Amino acid sequence: MSHRHPERHKTEHIGWLRAAVLGANDGIVSTASLILGVAAAGGGKEPVLVAGVAGLVAGAMSMAAGEYVSVHSQSDTEKADIAKETRELETDPDGELRELTGIYMQRGLSPELARQVAVELTAHDALGAHARDELGISEAFSARPVQAALSSAASFAAGAVLPLLIAWLVPTDSMVWTVAASTAVFLALLGAVAARTGGADMGKGAWRVLFWGVLAMAATWGVGSLFGVGVA
Repeated sequence: MSHRHPERHKTEHIGWLRAAVLGANDGIVSTASLILGVAAAGGGKEPVLVAGVAGLVAGAMSMAAGEYVSVHSQSDTEKADIAKETRELETDPDGELRELTGIYMQRGLSPELARQVAVELTAHDALGAHARDELGISEAFSARPVQAALSSAASFAAGAVLPLLIAWLVPTDSMVWTVAASTAVFLALLGAVAARTGGADMGKGAWRVLFWGVLAMAATWGVGSLFGVGVA
């Protein structure tokens, strides 16, 4: 009779959470910064909105492509290591058993118990034991390129829509400060929610995301202001 482990841990969220937070944060910050930069340079509402939409589409596609390539590289490495371990188990099972025993001894088990554990896990699932305990590859942390790409693209677009919507709704003369203030709120909420999901301190998570987002917006607003003065 099999028993499922009923306890759930925060690390189960780590794969999609990292991509989702990164995508949403980039979407909010880059789009808001682009809007502020164009607005500060003297652009009217239409150029601002065009720039924002273009940034949303380009950013979402870029995030998806970058995340896919990055995570796929990790997946390729994992597959190569698994293939190598499979060959070693076929050609030198005794050596692999000693290797697994040594790993458990390093973790504090006595030589006798370490060997017993290694023997039993090898009999149950030799490749799984080596993947987990020798290579550090587990189901919770395994690379999923398509999932990461889709999560990044969707979260980027969702984040980018927020400052873009604010820019569309507010008058041009109050756009800069309204977008900046609302974006700061969005970033703080994102940081708090991400920290909550990951089991971390919500205040620290909010402050961390807010600090770098405000810094990016200030920098692009400054660049836009300088270019606006130069053009004028």
